[in-house]
Amino acid sequence: MALPLNNFRTITNVVDTNLQQIYTCPIGFKAVFLMGQVTNIGNANHTVTFIHSDGTTDTEIVYNYTIPPNDTLNLLTGKLVLEASHSVKIIGDSATDLKFLASILETSAA
Repeated sequence: MALPLNNFRTITNVVDTNLQQIYTCPIGFKAVFLMGQVTNIGNANHTVTFIHSDGTTDTEIVYNYTIPPNDTLNLLTGKLVLEASHSVKIIGDSATDLKFLASILETSAA
C-alpha cells in the first residue's frame, strides 16, 4: 500500500508544567512545522520552553520565554523540518493558561 504523499495536520495541546512530547514525525515521513504558537489565556505572565529532539540531543528553540497575559508567542520565525522519529517537546510554568497550536505538513520520505 502506498503512503500518502502529503498529509496536513493541526496539533493542539494545553501546555503543562511537565515536559510533554507533543509531536513525533512518523517513520517513512518528513514533517515541516509551518506554524507553531503558544497563547497565554491567563491573567499573569507565564514562561514556555519549546524543544526539538532527534532522540539523542534536545535543542531548545525557545527557552524560558515570558508570555504576557492575553498574548501569543510565535515559536518559529521560519519553518522547522523534522526527520522520521524526531520530535518536539514543550513545557511551561502553568498547567492551564498556556495553549499550543501548530500546523504541520507531513511528506512521504520515499
